[in-house]
Amino acid sequence: MPRLAKSLHLVSTGHETDYPARVIKDFGAGVGLLLRGFSLVFSSPKRVLMGALPAVITAVLMIGGWVLLVTNIDSIAGWLTGFADSWSDTWKSVVEVAVGISVIAAGLGLSVLLFTAITLMIGGPFYEYIAEEVEDELGGVPEAEQVGWWRGFLVGLRGTLLLVGTSILFAIPLFVCGFIPVVGQTVVPVLAVCINGYLLGIELTGIPFTRRGRSFKQRRQILATRRALVLGFAVPTYLLCLIPLAALVVIPAAMAGGTVLSNRLLNGDRATA
Repeated sequence: MPRLAKSLHLVSTGHETDYPARVIKDFGAGVGLLLRGFSLVFSSPKRVLMGALPAVITAVLMIGGWVLLVTNIDSIAGWLTGFADSWSDTWKSVVEVAVGISVIAAGLGLSVLLFTAITLMIGGPFYEYIAEEVEDELGGVPEAEQVGWWRGFLVGLRGTLLLVGTSILFAIPLFVCGFIPVVGQTVVPVLAVCINGYLLGIELTGIPFTRRGRSFKQRRQILATRRALVLGFAVPTYLLCLIPLAALVVIPAAMAGGTVLSNRLLNGDRATA
């Protein structure tokens, strides 16, 4: 009933016509937050170094994982397409190639989330330092909690398991829809980027929320109040992280931008400017 009443109120006042404009404005403001993150980080060589060091360690681990995936992709595709063993060689080969490409695409999407999550877990104190400095420039956080490496690791691990699990749940139907002509090559990739980008945005705001004593559930609820703003910040971050080694500089900037985003939402600032 409350939702129905709200909808009727929007219809009666005509404010629903403002919705597309507000979404576009919020998305643009989110992009601006990422750009501001780059400005905040690259204004200090120390912040660049502090943010890049954990990312370098993670990059080495991820490269090893990708080597294993690519070298074993034929076996993985063959195992996933066991149902096609009785088909003709031509159709079986077509299905195996399609599944192999889909597995690599899914792995690529998950790798950005995993890269960010592992980087934040390894470099908790480094990114807490960046978040604290950015918060100080924004006016500080009264009675802020010190996250610390161990607590940050546990919080990050829990969030990672939940977010990666959510990503896999979405990836399964998207994987199936990928075989639909036209839709699988147009709509599905866009949806995948938006979903994984949004999940990445949740990861990148973990430290600022934790410093204020906010739970993972509260973080998701607060970010959900401004999805377009979060997507505007997170989708470009996600796409930039798909570029090999770009994450080494993107993640520190995104951490700073995520801190600004968190500060804005947690302080009740609903402005998009």
